[in-house]
Amino acid sequence: MREKKSKKKQQPEKREASAPHHIVSYIDNLKADIAAFFDLNAEHSFRPFDVHDHFGVHDKKVRLLFNEILHELEQDGRLVYNKNGTYHAAPLKTKPQGLTGRVERVNKGFAFVVIEGREDDIYVDLELLNGAWDGDIVQVQPLSKNLRSKGRGDSGRNRTEGRVTDIVERSNAEIVGIIEINPRFAVVQPDNKRLYDPIYLEPDQVGAARHGDKVIVKVTEWSTRRSQAEGEIVSVLGAAGNNDVEMHAILAEFGLPYHFPDEVEAEAQKIPNKIVKKDLAKRRDIRDVLTFTIDPVDAKDFDDALSVRYLDEDVVEVGVHIADVSHYVLPGTELEKEALRRATSVYLVDRTVPMLPEKLSNNLCSLRPNEDRLAFSAIFEITSKGKLLKEWFGRTVIHSDRRFTYEEAQAVLDSGEGDFPKELDTLNKLAKIFRKERFKKGAINFETPEVRFRLDPEGRPLGIYTKERHDSNKLIEEFMLLANKRVAEYVYSLSKGEDKNTMVYRIHEAPDPDRLQTFANFVAKLGLKLEVEEESKIAKSMNAMLAKVEGKPEQNLIESLAVRTMAKARYSTEDLGHFGLAFRRYSHFTSPIRRYPDVMAHRLLQHYLDGGANVDQETYERASKHSSERERLAAEAERASIKYKQVEYMSMMDPEKEFGGIITGVTEFGIFVEITETASEGLIRMTDLGDDYYELDKENYRVIGQHTKKIYAFGDAVKVKVKETNLARRSMDLYLAGTKPGRRSEFSRPDFGRDRDRRPRERKPKEPRGSGRVKRGAGGTGGGSSAKVKRRRRN
Repeated sequence: MREKKSKKKQQPEKREASAPHHIVSYIDNLKADIAAFFDLNAEHSFRPFDVHDHFGVHDKKVRLLFNEILHELEQDGRLVYNKNGTYHAAPLKTKPQGLTGRVERVNKGFAFVVIEGREDDIYVDLELLNGAWDGDIVQVQPLSKNLRSKGRGDSGRNRTEGRVTDIVERSNAEIVGIIEINPRFAVVQPDNKRLYDPIYLEPDQVGAARHGDKVIVKVTEWSTRRSQAEGEIVSVLGAAGNNDVEMHAILAEFGLPYHFPDEVEAEAQKIPNKIVKKDLAKRRDIRDVLTFTIDPVDAKDFDDALSVRYLDEDVVEVGVHIADVSHYVLPGTELEKEALRRATSVYLVDRTVPMLPEKLSNNLCSLRPNEDRLAFSAIFEITSKGKLLKEWFGRTVIHSDRRFTYEEAQAVLDSGEGDFPKELDTLNKLAKIFRKERFKKGAINFETPEVRFRLDPEGRPLGIYTKERHDSNKLIEEFMLLANKRVAEYVYSLSKGEDKNTMVYRIHEAPDPDRLQTFANFVAKLGLKLEVEEESKIAKSMNAMLAKVEGKPEQNLIESLAVRTMAKARYSTEDLGHFGLAFRRYSHFTSPIRRYPDVMAHRLLQHYLDGGANVDQETYERASKHSSERERLAAEAERASIKYKQVEYMSMMDPEKEFGGIITGVTEFGIFVEITETASEGLIRMTDLGDDYYELDKENYRVIGQHTKKIYAFGDAVKVKVKETNLARRSMDLYLAGTKPGRRSEFSRPDFGRDRDRRPRERKPKEPRGSGRVKRGAGGTGGGSSAKVKRRRRN
């Protein structure tokens, strides 16, 4: 009996020893929640009893634990103890040592802070954003692990929660939106869907703006929990809906310039129009070698050309010639500063906003036919089997004999007739060999369709079509890839010893395993298989899967999701390779007219060709990061302009016309459908699925009717009609053909009327996550505050 008793006595000790980390985790989370409660109510003081009451604590032992945590928070400097027995949040004396990241606002209720190098993003509730807006660089302090119930629809589930402690840098103080002018005030509602706060103006700040104009407004006072944002008009773009106004508004929305500063244009104009004798010094003259360009029919800048010379029956010399932008854009000049600031040309649906002034982009640096031009060249000797025998890199002078459009070159390839059929056929055969070899080594075949528009002279869309890729497109692509890859390898090979030469690479890392698994699980629901266990098999499996959906209605959808699953390509001095192309090293060398990293690559290559020593890596890394960010903004602006024109085009359609579409997304609030004919995406709201009450089956990517059991699943083909379009928000509501839509949505325009007196918005009480509900007012007495405390939602 004694032995049994002793065993019983030991059992509690074993239980306590087996899971101490659970206890510590609980106390840490509780401590973070109590600290968050005080931070949210920094203007008030509270007695320990008030804190117990707020968290719904009645047990004596737990109250003692709470009191100990309050004491610890005081010792940590997070709380201040007052003589009357209350506590209040300590003021921040120094900037908190948190994590730094960029805010991505998801909806009105919360945001994520994305931190470079960290796998998981930090979820931040609206009340803990500290006035941060989408795109702001902030310091964030992690609080605790989010334990949201599985029933919630937001993406914050199972994420780390945090609070913004400091705004390091505002993304953009100038905001684009439509102005609403009222008798006592004016308000600008931002165009950007991720900016939810209106900006208020005094009547005397409206200036020449008229009701409904697109304006750029500078924020002078950012919104807080007690007041709305205020601003002043910087520029009046014009009436909303005008094509030029809308395109300029998109550029301004993403902080992209349109006009060049006067000093930049003046510097460009001073550059001589003709090549002089000194420009030819130390250049290889290949003006007598057959050379031509192949570009889109509407191209104005020709930054690459190919030359062909047969050396013998089995060997051909192919030159990849690139405009020598670095000859004209010199370090320290205004041209250089502006090129770095822009970092890329921007391509909207109806215009190009170049990185360089027109004199350079469309003239001196454009390899126009029948004109001598300065180039930076990569010249290769290649056998008919695609084996690279010899390579040479350096500055040249060239003379283009012919300007082909892609269509013209393709016609020659198809018929064997026209200008230079033998040379084009040779290049095409080599390109196919290079392409086959790339895929054999693990390149992924992403060919997402490019949407194009037929526009009238005023910029109104007359039609939408997708750009087709022919062998002529792939021919140019393969030789550009060859030059980019070999330049990177050549610079690396010139390194002396362990200190590898600094180079600007175009890198693409392997996809995140979790994201890849999620994508594999998704396509499995559609009957497709994707191997993700071994990295070496991913590309082959991905290509096989994409080949299976080629030509099917869901092709665009699957390809788009596959691209989003991959890591994003970027510029860096880190030698990390390119996963998508299956290249050990890769650079961007072939488009310096429109990409600043290519200009850097030209300079670095020439520096090392001249025998120069290694250069400072940090300078080029900063420029690489800046270029990657500008590329991201330019891509977002291009997508915004496409979306605008798609919605504009759909707004002109007969409202009774039926369109075939594919379900591209299912959410708690509706179904997203991409119309096949116009590649335009719209939303069918749950309220417009009027025949039943539909619930989201998130695990299976579908919604199910509660009574009819009707299912609408991801990838299903449906027939839809347009319910309404909203150009201001670049969005479109749809409804299923054969049904009646619900009432018109209120998503078109916000109701500004309720804010006429400009009173601060009333905030709902908020409480720290995981705390109990308050059963009576938690305001303190005896020196504490009697005001209602702010509480965060319990999840």
